[in-house]
Amino acid sequence: MKIDIPDYKILDLKYLVLDYNGTIAVDGKIPQGVREQLKALSKELEVYVLTADTYGSAMEECEGLPVKIETFPSGNAMAAKDAIVESLGRENCACMGNGRNDQLMCRMAALSIAVMDSEGMCGKLIREVDVCVRSIEEGLELMLNHKRLIATLRG
Repeated sequence: MKIDIPDYKILDLKYLVLDYNGTIAVDGKIPQGVREQLKALSKELEVYVLTADTYGSAMEECEGLPVKIETFPSGNAMAAKDAIVESLGRENCACMGNGRNDQLMCRMAALSIAVMDSEGMCGKLIREVDVCVRSIEEGLELMLNHKRLIATLRG
């Protein structure tokens, strides 16, 4: 997915890296609309879901979705998420998250979006992202409709 944002940068994205709880899932459940958006985005990007699986529902909720799930211990989630983004190639990653443990991956990714939905958003995350949205649906829509993203970030 190539996106030329005038007076900002040219993005050459291959991966969409998503936090699970509080970002694509609310109370451990993925809304139906988000499922449809993930299916549409998977036609252009490899989609990764990163989670410590707080609710123990991530595998079941992601069943049938065209995503790759990466789980890790909750003790060092920030470093684990950052290492996954690093392994994929930061310059080819778009990230979305809402938590404190999303700060490093969002700081280093080519494009990062903070999601402030019903589970809230870590205030410090706002310093690390390119765009803030009110819901995951809005964030995913930016990826599906590039002109919205360009309008937000152009110089």
